[in-house]
Amino acid sequence: MSDLAVSVDVAAPAGTTWLALTDWERQREWIPGTTVRVVSGNGRSVGSRLEAFTGKGAFGVRDTMEITSWEPPVRCTVRHLGKVVKGTGTFHVQAKGATRCVFVWAEEFTAPFGPVGKLGWVLMKPAFVMALRRSMRTFAEFAESYEVGG
Repeated sequence: MSDLAVSVDVAAPAGTTWLALTDWERQREWIPGTTVRVVSGNGRSVGSRLEAFTGKGAFGVRDTMEITSWEPPVRCTVRHLGKVVKGTGTFHVQAKGATRCVFVWAEEFTAPFGPVGKLGWVLMKPAFVMALRRSMRTFAEFAESYEVGG
């Protein structure tokens, strides 16, 4: 099992940040090369399923997720159900007053492909964390200017 957690300060209320975060279809605006769609349920309740694809054309990784915890505007937990991505992801929004918050993205997952996957993760983790931090900074800007239905 591998753990990963990255956080970013957001100059927006926790409620606005939560709405921006859980606007699944718009994640492409802050996670490069990724599209997300709701495949069952409403995307805002336990049992809803999401599907993310990161890549280009036919080359990439599909990540199917089920929402296992839905606690607006604080926490959403998903279980990764795919063949490559397996584990649990948690999105947590922590208010820091009326107009600021911290967004934490945590993942607990099992690397695919046994020992080869574990070694690959060790080698890829620094680049993955760097890309995730960049996406989190972009998310903060996205949330700070977020408008519902935008």
